[in-house]
Parts: sequence; structure tokens; C-alpha cells
Amino acid sequence: MSEEKKSVEKEKNINCGKEEVKLHPGIEKGRIKRSMMAGCINQANVKFSNMFRTGSGVYRDLNQDQDQDQDQIVDGHEISVELKSSADGDEEVARSFAQTLQKSNGRKWSNVVKITVLVIFIFIAGYLVGYVTNRKPGVSVNTTVSTMPLPAISSHVTEDAENKDEEAESKQEVYEPAQLFADWSSVTVALRENLTTKALDKTLQEFSSDDHQAGSAGDYTLGQKVLEKFRSFGMELWRDVHYVKLQVPSGENKVLMGSEEIGSPKGYLAYSATGTKQGKVVYANYGRKEDLENLKNQGLDLKEKIALIRAGNLSLAEKVANAARFGLAAVLIYQEPKNEEEVNTELYGQVHLGTGDPYTPGFPSFNHTQFPPSESSGLPKILAQTITAEMACKIHMKMGGKDAPTDFTGLLPGIGKYSLGGEMDVTVTVKSALADTEILNAFGVIKGFIDPDRYVVLGAQRDAFGQGFAKSTVGTSLLVELARAITNMVKGGFRPRRSIVFASWSAGDFGSVGATEWLEGYLSSLNLRAFTYISLDATVSGVKQFKASSSPLLQKLLKNTMDEVKSPQNMNFTISQAFASSVWTKSVLEPMKMEDGAYPFLAFSGIPSISFRFVSDRIASDYPYFGTSLDTRKSLYQATEGKLLDVAVSAAQMAGQMALRLVHDHILNLDVSEYKRVLMKNINKITGQIRNVKTLSANSSSVLENKWLFSAVGSYSRAVLDLNNEITNSDLDVAETCRNINDRIMRVEHNLLSPYVSPRDVPFRHIIFGSGDYSVSTLLQHLADLKQQAEGSDADLFRNQFALITWTIQSCANDLAGDIWTLENLI
Repeated sequence: MSEEKKSVEKEKNINCGKEEVKLHPGIEKGRIKRSMMAGCINQANVKFSNMFRTGSGVYRDLNQDQDQDQDQIVDGHEISVELKSSADGDEEVARSFAQTLQKSNGRKWSNVVKITVLVIFIFIAGYLVGYVTNRKPGVSVNTTVSTMPLPAISSHVTEDAENKDEEAESKQEVYEPAQLFADWSSVTVALRENLTTKALDKTLQEFSSDDHQAGSAGDYTLGQKVLEKFRSFGMELWRDVHYVKLQVPSGENKVLMGSEEIGSPKGYLAYSATGTKQGKVVYANYGRKEDLENLKNQGLDLKEKIALIRAGNLSLAEKVANAARFGLAAVLIYQEPKNEEEVNTELYGQVHLGTGDPYTPGFPSFNHTQFPPSESSGLPKILAQTITAEMACKIHMKMGGKDAPTDFTGLLPGIGKYSLGGEMDVTVTVKSALADTEILNAFGVIKGFIDPDRYVVLGAQRDAFGQGFAKSTVGTSLLVELARAITNMVKGGFRPRRSIVFASWSAGDFGSVGATEWLEGYLSSLNLRAFTYISLDATVSGVKQFKASSSPLLQKLLKNTMDEVKSPQNMNFTISQAFASSVWTKSVLEPMKMEDGAYPFLAFSGIPSISFRFVSDRIASDYPYFGTSLDTRKSLYQATEGKLLDVAVSAAQMAGQMALRLVHDHILNLDVSEYKRVLMKNINKITGQIRNVKTLSANSSSVLENKWLFSAVGSYSRAVLDLNNEITNSDLDVAETCRNINDRIMRVEHNLLSPYVSPRDVPFRHIIFGSGDYSVSTLLQHLADLKQQAEGSDADLFRNQFALITWTIQSCANDLAGDIWTLENLI
């Protein structure tokens, strides 16, 4: 046997850089060379890919530094190829390759072979440069439907180039992230181009439904449709199922005046007490606290009376809660009509003074959860029923009593004079029952490329008592359109640093039940992961005004977005120019109410939240058709003066730009400095009232020192200043640095939840926006009671509340300041 043949049969090891190729007998030399070259090509490919994915203004690929293992089969024999990414330059690759050729067990290659191999290598290197620089980036995501929650979002991001058809790819337009999305303006332009009135109109038609009450077949069908849309966009999906108690009619509700039957309304108020009550009827205007106080000042005894109240100004639940506090036995609520054709319109709603399933307060309504029977303290103990405007007219005409004040005058047809009543008997019968109902929350996710486990949530209510076009259809359609638009941007090269979660909630009309149950179920998991919630509920009900309710952390972002998005009335002006006055906080910002879809995220979970809406008047409740069968596309088209699609696209642009800004920048666009003003404003209210309360300074030993509260706010102010200096002096290209700073910013809202009460007993624990024992509103009310020396007021209890609010603010300041060894103990 010749020496050459022996050397071929002999097992050989050829090293190419850091690749080891084991050759076995029978393999042809040409195939050995090609296998060796394939390893070098893969190594060079990784090197060039890394080169083009680094640098400022370009998103980094999370997988760029991962090791790769490959196995090759040549002519039936296995070649083990171990690949390791190299960070060296091309010269090292060439040098490594040359060294490999010289280490072939001492075998001498001819000069002809060396020249041939060198020419081949140069050709391949040139090919790789052209391939990598013109390659279109792509991301493939898993679309498996899961019933698990969102907090465990992984950082799995894969390239889809392996199986892509080269011929089809060559025909597509090539996108380069560094070119298309190099700055913020390019992101806003891309979003604007992807949100069109034509696409939105099609989605609105697709998601319009006559019957989609929570838990119904229509609601479930819409939920599945949302999931299918998310799947078609290439998003990762989740299904979240809860089993809740919803109250529905179980018989005929009736209203009688004397012996005359006024009517049997079909509309109802979920979570009302049930039974029959009889009493004198009184007219209580909007059912506000001051309205009921007015009745008492007029000499009317409200105990066990029936209150007739018009809708508006307050939530239905607040009206009923106020009536219960004044000792009324039942409440009848009607919607004032805009014309005589609307006098028989039925009104639907709910009167639980809270959110979520009121029969599992503080914990989730999962299947087979073993909790003792419980009820929310927000459930009313009195009857509550809606009636039509026609029924209300019949009662007003026979009510009698003193003339009502001028501000009690309403818009009922045929009623020239309004009376306070107190003379005629009314009987109310409410028949309702609890129904165990399965509801579905549907989620789709666009994962981030740097911090995928940090996410902004966009959510919309999907259900409605009637058609609910403005209440839920518009919001659901905006949710789907934003998901489509942003996934298109990702396919075109956009690389968000953080994730975006799109959530479609059920049972919103029963008091944000679906959203609250999700928060209760995953409260610990969501903490410090979900950093913002943007509500899309009821964003369009008019065109003449723009209103918003927001956490202070998001107010700067809101203003900046208003400065960028065009007005639906006139594209030559931005929303700020069209709707905001010089004092924009007074003309635009409103307190967040409990019925707001964003409220449980803010006050229960401590997640910075925002909602906004285009309206027809200065108040957001000017749209009279929420909760009625008249909430249709036709009604909303008229309310928006024929600009429904334009207004809806502007709303989508507002929500989309806020979300994208939050996932785009290195540092979260949450303004911690705004809370300095908010905290100072609230402590000034408290300290101003303390001076007027004599019982707090009756003797020297009980003097209440408010300097500690000012000191706590001062600590927060210093922490904000130090944080801003740290951001200015830090290298924000270092992912760990950004994550550390962002985590401290994210904790601000959560740290303003009082840690001294259970979320089961006091769900809304936020000291600024909540209603718990240690909230600002509770302290101010307690001070008012102490000033009047009311029954139940307690100076020592107040001191305890005061101290714990102080320490809540101080703890928030300490956490924002950073590591514990950097803190100054000034208190």
C-alpha cells in the first residue's frame, strides 16, 4: 500500500480557528476541504453579524454571542464540528486558517493547492461581506397558546434566516434597522404609516357585535377572534380564564307609586341588594354628597326613603354608596334623554364600589380555589334599580313637596317644575341572582430584545351589556390595530428594548372584573415587571375636547406625545395646540375615577397607569349612551361630527407612541420628579388642616410634629436629584446600568402603596390615589371629623395614620436613592 493511501486512511485532525474536524477513512479530500471551509464560513458569518449589530442607535441581538454546535454527515460518516464565536478580527480568521493548513499531521501541501485554497477563501470572505451587509433581519416568535400568565416572559429570540427561501427574499425590499429606525422620529413615522382609517374601519366592522355580555357566547367568540388576530401577526399568545360571580336578573323588577305600577324595567344594576322596599320618594339630583346634604338642610328626613337620582357626574356605584350613608332604603336612577325618542331607553350598570369579583376580594377567582365565603365591603346593602326617562317623568309629576333648588333642574320632557318630594310612597322590587360565570382574558405579546421581562401593557374591555360600540368595540379594535402596526414595524427592523403586552379583558362592565382578577392572581409576578398600563377603554366619545387621567410619572410623557400627534380636527395642529391651554394640567388632566379601566392598575397594583379620551364637552361623561342600547356606531358617528375614524386613529397614535417611547429609550420615560410636586401639594393640605384641629395640640405632650412629613418629602426630592445626576454621568450603552436605574424608577409607584394594610381588606392602598386607612383622603376626612369632634374621631388613631404615611414616603425615597449604604439617616 502506498504511503499516500495510508495517509488518507489514517484518521486526521484539521483545526480551523477554534473548530475541530475529525476525518474518518473513506472520505474524499474534496469533501474534507468543503466541510472545513463550512466551519470557517459559519465562524466568519457570526463575526460579521456581530459587527453590524453593534454601535449606538442599533438594537443588539441577544443571541449574537451564543455558542453554536453543529454535526455534519458526509457520505454516511459523522463529522463533529464544534463552533465557538470569535471576537477577533478578520486577520485572526485568516491567520488561524493558514495555521490549520500547516498542521495536517506534517503533510506537505503543494504550492498549487495553497494558492487554490487562498483564492477560494478570499472569494468566500467577499461573499460573506455582501451577504451579511444586505441581509434582512427577522424575528420569529412562538405562537403557542398558553394558559399561563405573562410575568415569565423569556428572552428567547431566534433568527429566521436558516429556512428562508433565498429567491423569495431577494425579491423583497431590504430593511436595515440602523437606517429605518435610527432615531425616534423614524419610529413615529412608521407607526403613523401603519395606522390607517381604512384598516381601522375594517377592524371596527369585524369586531362589532350586538351581543357580547361578559361570559356569553358572543363574548367568548370575540375573545377567540382577538387571539386569532394576534396569532396571525406572529405574536406569542396567552389565555387567562377565571370563574367569577356575576349578578343577573332572576325575575321581573318592578316600580310602583302608591298602587299604580310605574313600570317593569329591563335594565338593571348588578350587585344591588335584592328584595322589596317601600318608602317616601325624594329627588336627590345627581346623588352627590352635597345634594343629599341639601335635602337634609331643607328639613327632609332621609331615613328609609327612596331616592330618585339622575345619571351623570358620579359613577352609579358612588351614587348608591352615598345614599346608603344617608340612610336611604333604595335608589332609582334614570338617564336624561336628548330627545323624546330616547325616553324609553333602558340603562344598565353595576354598583359595586370597587373592582373585580366582589365575592373574592383580594384574591383571584381561579377554578376550584378554596377560600372561605367572603364579600367585598363595597357591596351595597340597599336596593338599586334603573328606570327609563318615561318612568321618571311619571314619578316627578306626582312627587309633590318643596320646590327643588335651581341646580336640581333637569332635562326631562314635560317637567316644568322639579320638587324635592317626601309625600308619595314608592315601592321598589329587585330580583337578581348570582351566576357562576367563566370569563376569558386574551393576551398577545411582542417581546423586547434587551429586557424582555419588563413590559408595558395596553388593555381594552371587550364585553358590553348592549352593542357597546364606544364602550368596548372601539377599544378592542384599537388594541388589534396597534398590535398589527407594531408587529409590522418589528418585521421591518424595529427592535424594542422591552416587551409590549396587548390585553383583551372580559367583564369590564361589571367593574373591571377580568383585569382585576388577573392582577390579583399574579400580583407578585407583575411587581417590578409591568411598568406601565395604558387603557384603551372609551377613548372616543366626541371630538371637541381631550381629557386624560394619569399617574404623575406619566404626565410628562403624555404632554410630549400630545405635542407630536396631529389633531383629528385639523392636521396642521398637534393635539396640544388644538385642545390644551397654557395651563394644560387644568384643561386636560382629571382625577382618575374608580370606574376607569386604569384605576385598579394604579391604586391596587402600584403600576403607573394612564387613560385618555376625546370628548364633546369639558366633562368626560357627556356621551349619554354608555350602558344603553343606543351605544351604536351611528350614535358615535354623530357625537364625533362624522370624524369617527380620524379621531380613532389619533387615539391609536397617542397610545401607540406612548407605548413605543416606553420600550424604545434606554431609560424609562417615567418622570419621578413630578411626584415631588404632588407629594408637597398633599402634605400642605394635611398640615394646613392640622393647625385648625385643637384636639391635636391640647397639651404639650400631644403636639403633632409635621416636620417629619416635610423631611420625608425632602428625602424624596434629594433622591430624585441624585438619580438625575447618576443618569447624566452614566454610560447608558451598558445594559446592566440602565436596568439598575430603570428598576429604581419602576418601584416608585409601587412603594406608594401602603405596606401596613392587607390588599384583601384595603384593595386600593395607594396613599395618594387610594382610599385605604393610610391614604391622604382618609387623613383629611379624619381631620375634618376631629375638627367637628364627630363620633368615632380619635386623635391617637390619627397620629398613627400620620406616622405611617410619613414612613411610606420615606421608604419610597430610600428605595429611589439606591443601595442602602448610600442612604443618609436624617430622621
